[in-house]
Amino acid sequence: MVFNNIKRVFGIEEEPEYIEIDLGKEIKKAKVLVRPFVLKTFEDIGPIINSLREGYTIAIIDIKPLRSKDIIELKRAISKIKKTADALEGSIAGFGENVIIATPPFADIHRNPEATRKILTFWPPAPPERNVS
Repeated sequence: MVFNNIKRVFGIEEEPEYIEIDLGKEIKKAKVLVRPFVLKTFEDIGPIINSLREGYTIAIIDIKPLRSKDIIELKRAISKIKKTADALEGSIAGFGENVIIATPPFADIHRNPEATRKILTFWPPAPPERNVS
């Protein structure tokens, strides 16, 4: 109290502390975006992973070009996408042989137990038999 009187006498006034809030900021709406991607090389996973991290994108990924080119790079790319989806608590599933869908946490992928059983029975494909004569 005494210090306040001394400050007034000498003309020293404290400015109140405040925080500025910019109300003109663009507010991002939480719309779900279903976005197609084509996986031609391993480097193509960058935009896929970034869109999944944003949290509002369901990625539909065509893996046919990379699958026909380099199966090892394809496995590496799918592994990276799967790790990202798992870290974000999202889902990833294959549809047919050439499409993968990755979703954020709020979207689930319906999995048919019988179809999964069939896929697991045939995966991984058996190597071709060799005749050793």
